Amino acid sequence: MRSRSNSGVRLDYYQRIVHRLIMSHQEPVTGLFPASNVNSHAWIRDNVYCILAVWGLSMAYKKIADQDEDRAKCYELEQSCVKLMRGLLMAMMNQKDKVETFKITQNPLDSLHAKYSSRNGQPVVGDGEWGHLQIDAVSLYLLILAQMTASGLQIVFSLDEVSFIQNLVFYIESAYCIPDYGIWERGDKTNHGEPELNASSIGMAKAALEAMNELDLFGARGGPASVIHVLADEAHKCQAVLQSMLPRESNSKELDSGILCVIGFPAFAVDDPQLIHNTKDAILSRLQGKYGCKRFLRDGYRTPKEDPSRLYYERWELRMFENIECEWPLFYCYLILFHAFQNDKMAVKNYAERLERIMVRSDDGILLIPESYAVPQNLVANEYQHPGSQSREVVGRCPFLWGQSLFILGRLLQEGFLAVGELDPLNRRLGAQKKPDVVVQVVIIAEDNEIRDKLAEHDLHVQTIAEVAPIEVQPARVLSHLYTYLGRNRKLGLTGRKSRDVGILSTSKLYSLKDRIFAFTPQFVDLSRFYIASDNELMIDILKGEINFLKSAWDLLGRPLVTLVLKNIHLDQDKIPLAMIQTMRKLKSGYINGTRVMLGNLKDFLNTSAITDLSFLGSTEDGYPDRLHPDVQTYLDEHLLRSFSHRNTMNLRGGQLRPRSLRRRMSCKGAIKKTRSINVDSDTLGMEGPTQLSERRLSSIVPPPWLQANKQNHISVFATTPEEGPADQSEIIRENIYPIDPHHNRTAMERRSEFARQQEIQNIPKILIQRHRTDNNFADTEVEELIAMLRETENLEEQGDILQYLVDTQGLDFNTGMLEEGRVVTVRDLLKGLYEKACQQKLWGLVRHTAGMLGKRVEDLAKAVTDLLVRQKQVTVGMPPNNEYTITAPLPEAELRQLIHDAYGDDESTAMLTQELMVYLAMFIRTEPQLFHEMLRLRVGLIIQVMAKELSRTLNCDGEAASEHLLNLSPFEMKNLLYHILSGKEFAVSSVARGSLSIVSCKSSRVSKKSQIGLGDPEGEDALVATIDDRQGQWLRRRRLDGALNRVPRDFYSRVWTVLEKCQGLAIEGRILQQSLTQEMTPGELKFALEVETALNQIPQPEYRQLVVEALMVLTLVTEHNMVPSLGGVIYVEHLVHKANQLFLEDQRKVQGDATLCCAKSNGKDHQAASGMLLCGGAAYICQHLYDSAPSGSYGTMTYMARAVALVLDCVPKHGEMDCTIS
Repeated sequence: MRSRSNSGVRLDYYQRIVHRLIMSHQEPVTGLFPASNVNSHAWIRDNVYCILAVWGLSMAYKKIADQDEDRAKCYELEQSCVKLMRGLLMAMMNQKDKVETFKITQNPLDSLHAKYSSRNGQPVVGDGEWGHLQIDAVSLYLLILAQMTASGLQIVFSLDEVSFIQNLVFYIESAYCIPDYGIWERGDKTNHGEPELNASSIGMAKAALEAMNELDLFGARGGPASVIHVLADEAHKCQAVLQSMLPRESNSKELDSGILCVIGFPAFAVDDPQLIHNTKDAILSRLQGKYGCKRFLRDGYRTPKEDPSRLYYERWELRMFENIECEWPLFYCYLILFHAFQNDKMAVKNYAERLERIMVRSDDGILLIPESYAVPQNLVANEYQHPGSQSREVVGRCPFLWGQSLFILGRLLQEGFLAVGELDPLNRRLGAQKKPDVVVQVVIIAEDNEIRDKLAEHDLHVQTIAEVAPIEVQPARVLSHLYTYLGRNRKLGLTGRKSRDVGILSTSKLYSLKDRIFAFTPQFVDLSRFYIASDNELMIDILKGEINFLKSAWDLLGRPLVTLVLKNIHLDQDKIPLAMIQTMRKLKSGYINGTRVMLGNLKDFLNTSAITDLSFLGSTEDGYPDRLHPDVQTYLDEHLLRSFSHRNTMNLRGGQLRPRSLRRRMSCKGAIKKTRSINVDSDTLGMEGPTQLSERRLSSIVPPPWLQANKQNHISVFATTPEEGPADQSEIIRENIYPIDPHHNRTAMERRSEFARQQEIQNIPKILIQRHRTDNNFADTEVEELIAMLRETENLEEQGDILQYLVDTQGLDFNTGMLEEGRVVTVRDLLKGLYEKACQQKLWGLVRHTAGMLGKRVEDLAKAVTDLLVRQKQVTVGMPPNNEYTITAPLPEAELRQLIHDAYGDDESTAMLTQELMVYLAMFIRTEPQLFHEMLRLRVGLIIQVMAKELSRTLNCDGEAASEHLLNLSPFEMKNLLYHILSGKEFAVSSVARGSLSIVSCKSSRVSKKSQIGLGDPEGEDALVATIDDRQGQWLRRRRLDGALNRVPRDFYSRVWTVLEKCQGLAIEGRILQQSLTQEMTPGELKFALEVETALNQIPQPEYRQLVVEALMVLTLVTEHNMVPSLGGVIYVEHLVHKANQLFLEDQRKVQGDATLCCAKSNGKDHQAASGMLLCGGAAYICQHLYDSAPSGSYGTMTYMARAVALVLDCVPKHGEMDCTIS
């Protein structure tokens, strides 16, 4: 035998180690690795990691294969990898039915198993007996399968296997919204078996999706049929959620060392270098020890304090595991690989030395990696006092093959046998490098010659659909349908892709199918969709957002291509809307909102765009791969004819005017208005009192005893308008009824003239009786009259009122007796016609209402809610505090609609508006996540009320007018108003044609708040506000906004945790936060933040909530500066706020401040009106002027809070000197 080179000898040494430690355990039949000598279960994750060392060694041999035996060794090692990967593939293919069901249900019980028998690949535990749903394990398998295939191994043998792997891609593509048990198989760290969203799973899935995209599983020998397709948008959703979560792992684990495999080898899933750095630093600073890293904080696994007899932990015992968690050397192996890929030799050397110190030498001198190190029972007390000081002992398996395998890979890299590129043939490690700027290509196509000529008048030259042939332009839904054929396989019983969603990244490519080329218009312009699609300004706004999104998210070959079709339906009175022309000019200029764009014709962009081959549409299973699947063929043929046609809307008019109809018209007038429930006037923002409003909100309300001023028995809360004579009053009731409860303002009652009150008292019984009579006598004749009126009136609002009346009395499916083309016309058909007309005429209030009555739904509602939830924002709908529902987990579309419907009763407009706002919130969180910092829950009901309140403030109108204005805003303006409220920017309202409003940012807050809309003379309180200089009210407004948006200062929740640790509890509005929460949860844990948030949400008034937050902040300062060792018993936070208010009023009396006009009047009797409410209308008995004080300064709220804390808390010494550490 010839002498070996040194490197050859050294490799042979590693080959012996790998053979001895790893390959000798491989089961000869299945190729799987058992967990240990006594446990024959084979985990997917551990098996894939074990084989990595074998794969690495085979590539090292390949490079020096100068002798035949080296080539033989190389081949043997490679086949060992193939054997294992195929063993896992067979085990998973045996569960193919699970993959099929899971695509639909996403139920943990339908998931693939996490472990199989290493002897025969069969399941070893039942579906419900183990936390099987571990998306990171399946993702890791797919990722390594892709890397190995790219390195030249042939693992997949048949097209059926290709179909199965394509379905595994569908299995993991929704990872961003599927809570799973994660890398440690635990779910929530209390180990009660509750799955949660885990950053490590989402990151691994994102990596697998990107690695699999357009990968040929047959390697260099494959053809179009063996290629895997991934929709780029799915990988991007995973990335967006991952970025919003890091460095957090999940709701219960604020940090986890498992994330190391996501930010470095093998996943390389994060492409923001700063985020990678921050995440690694967070892990090292909180979890690193002498013996490796802890898995996560308060991890009880294998600690001496763990009770081995039960699986789960009690909530109170988690605190015991702090500082004695086991440390795992495995993570040093990850860190060595991480730094080797970063080419940081010093760090690699540092961790290699640390690792050598803690490795165990076997009898024959091989270095072994143990599973973990625990503190011995007798040293626990010392370790508690001085964390990290005691020596630890090995617990668990040794060698731990997962770690051993990564250690060997690290060694091969350190000694130069492998280059980093060989372990990453797909070049995933380069993802974090800076990419060149993306140029977005935009093509505008006219529907017909007429529109083309209209555009030419504005010097915009485009082609028509006919002229771009042979390229075919189709709507996105066609693409979504074609993708359902991907991965279908009759033999395996797999039905292809289930999700119907195709995002902007997928429609920004061209697609080739045999010799045809398709371009698809983006999903958001599909007009079969929601009413917001008929607001051109909003569509343009979304388009700008999508172009901006492409700039940051596009990472495919070629440039993105956005194709838009301009149709007749977009025209406004036969003209092209100005907003569209302006946008096209901007596109033509080459830049839009900072993104580089090119406007041109389709054929010019053929060579520069990304083109994907839709080869999977061939009938491969029938043996004709070159022919289209017959179903696809018929679908395309049908669709080409009618993809862009419209249907006509029906005509409501016709028929002669009848004399009697005018009187009848009054009975339905205002029918729509009666359903509104946005409450602005009442002083606690929209907090309806204890009475729930009943059907149609005609509940008669028994007034509290202190309101019976006139000694009459029945005072109504209906405001009737005195101008109408008593005769007509039965017909029109202004029906924004708010129940009154003792905490409400009495001035609202007093503000009305004595006359109106007398009127009410006399009229109320009559009104109610007449209401009933009109309802009962509405016989068929009257229905006919109503329908005749419906034909006569041109006014859509009136038609809406009549139809609302018909729906209330007769129901949606009532036959109106009209005929249209021989079909019976129901009320629902009339409503549809009205809805479409209202859309065309842009009467948004009517559009929202009819959409609600028809039960229209926002197509993307479920997706929007999921977008918010997966970024750790919970959503509540309904008006607080009585019917507020919290959504904490993604729900199917139908359940969401039902929930929203229940929350608002029969107020269709607000229910519709809620859905609309959720879509806008989701748009903002995708494009501007910084708006949502320090917000955990988005309370949509409260946001709607604040929007109405802001409008009433800006327009100087009463609440009812404001909610009318709010519901009549166009979708674009609605989104704009929401943006201003989220960002806290000042805005003014300017009036545009036809009474619609437009929201304009004010650069300076000195812009006059008086709007250009004449709304008559403001009366009462509003007039007073209008005359005051607008600097006043600024802090009140800010507190109101922050309170409604649940915004809190930075690190607020973790600071409250430190306060809670030092007292027995915090009481907020009757909810007590117990000290025991700190036993279970760590300070940065999301679950803790949600507990605090829930307590704060009990407070109905947003501005009062904000003062409570400020009081809590003062308490955190007391604890952070260690002024006192303990804060004593339960602290009632509201006491502090009320004490501060008292101190404030005392000071106001001394200096004769503004508050002397209301709360600080010298005679202390009268300023609290009989209603128990303050004269100035301040919420919760706190003076309005305190709400409006800045936090800092000698008269600032913080000053008073600090004084209140000193007075109320017993633990602060009342006399003597104290160090003032608070600067």
